[in-house]
Amino acid sequence: MMNGDPINPDANAFKKGALSVLAGKVKIGKAHDTPGWEISTAHQNMKNAIATLGADRIDGVYAANDWLASGVISALKSARIDPLPPVTGQDALVSAIQRIVTGEQYMTVYKSYADQAAAAAEMALTLGRGESLDEIAKDRVSNATTKDIPAVVLPAVAVTRDNIEDTVVKDGMYTIDQICTAEIEAACDAAGLGS
Repeated sequence: MMNGDPINPDANAFKKGALSVLAGKVKIGKAHDTPGWEISTAHQNMKNAIATLGADRIDGVYAANDWLASGVISALKSARIDPLPPVTGQDALVSAIQRIVTGEQYMTVYKSYADQAAAAAEMALTLGRGESLDEIAKDRVSNATTKDIPAVVLPAVAVTRDNIEDTVVKDGMYTIDQICTAEIEAACDAAGLGS
């Protein structure tokens, strides 16, 4: 389990959310926080986990974002683990989508930027008019300093090799040409993503 920066509220929320789903269902062999969300730290922590647990005892890796996933995957590859265990990520970076196409990363979490921007703009305009957010922000969230903050909680989508076109491509985040560079053309063709 490769968690994010422990001083980042998002990282703590991601960790708490992941643990709420994983608890009692999987054995977490090693868990690392990653100060500064540094790829090199994730790489080193994964190398340490491989050395401690053994390459044959890693069935999957939760990474809190796609940057950390890249560090995890590079450590797995340098340890010559083949096939790679499933590795997750978040943020739907184009590099992660490419790793999903090639089979190096299993999935990434995608949250529509357009939907986030629209909700934020609607909330800002409503507040600017001096109106209540009650009709827009049906959800409530809390952080370390404030409780019950009005929020619009939008769905997150797991992007896998099977739904790239129906998610990040359909939403206009990336084109097939941006994803399917010459280096991964064969993998794109195999995934049915040829341009």
